[in-house]
Amino acid sequence: MSGTALLLVLAAAVCHASWNVVAHGVSRIGTPFLWWGAVASAVLWLPVVPFTGGLGGSVGGLALGAGVSAVLHVVYMVVLQRGYAAGSLSTVYATARGTGPAVSAVLAVLLLGERLSALAAIGIAVVVAGVVATGLVDRRPRQAPAPVDGAAAIADDTALAASIGGSAEAPAPSADAAPRRRRWLDPGIAWGLLTGLAIASYTIWDAHALRTWELSPVSFMVGVTAVEVLFYTATLGRRRRELLDVVRAHWPRVLAFGVLSPMSYILVLVAIQTTPVALVAPARETSVVMVAVFGALVLREGSVAKRLTASVVVLGGIALLAL
Repeated sequence: MSGTALLLVLAAAVCHASWNVVAHGVSRIGTPFLWWGAVASAVLWLPVVPFTGGLGGSVGGLALGAGVSAVLHVVYMVVLQRGYAAGSLSTVYATARGTGPAVSAVLAVLLLGERLSALAAIGIAVVVAGVVATGLVDRRPRQAPAPVDGAAAIADDTALAASIGGSAEAPAPSADAAPRRRRWLDPGIAWGLLTGLAIASYTIWDAHALRTWELSPVSFMVGVTAVEVLFYTATLGRRRRELLDVVRAHWPRVLAFGVLSPMSYILVLVAIQTTPVALVAPARETSVVMVAVFGALVLREGSVAKRLTASVVVLGGIALLAL
């Protein structure tokens, strides 16, 4: 991987970690916040399009590429938000960011025809191992979460998942006297795995779209967020009445999301135009180091020392990818 590509990916990691921290803080709001985030992303980045390659090489390719990518990104955001509501930040984030690059690397070789050296393959394996260890090294049994205020949030996200071809069911209530069975898999890990699969799906599709139709990363990202606005608008339902309250209470986070979330991925899209996806996808996972430290220091989710030790493994894998 070239030095320029590595710098782009590292900058993307900083932005990605930052917006994930922002999203975790408002994870229980659900679709109203996602709607505002998509609106802010489209509005803030649209003026940049004329200065960053315009619409790219193909308007039709932009429409198709951004449309499909938007669906995949909506699936990703819904699964991620539900994961943050069900599990700890570091567990969900680390599991997702470990699964995503591993699957992306395999699909890049199988579907995009990329080739990896033995050293790069080792680097990918080290990054994935370190990412997973960062989130899971000091994980403790998690107590049942407190009830979420407003069942409409659950129903809303359930409807959204169904409307985009997925399936989601709200948990059936159980009798108070009935004993709870211990789950064999932490919900944070389960949602993290699903999020990782969603990451791999949009990563491979987006690389294919940009390379095939020679699209501009900025216009592509604006197109994606514009389509996301349509999806979220169609699924808000009764929660439309919450929009004003949400933006009044959380406008700084909305603006931060609107700037950082697109920027994190625009930098990645620029990198994958000249660098194999199989290398870019794992390298951007340095963001896990930052989120893990935030989770330990601010959210008190685990040991700083243990997570930093696991994070060193990630950095070692990144070093191998940079050779």
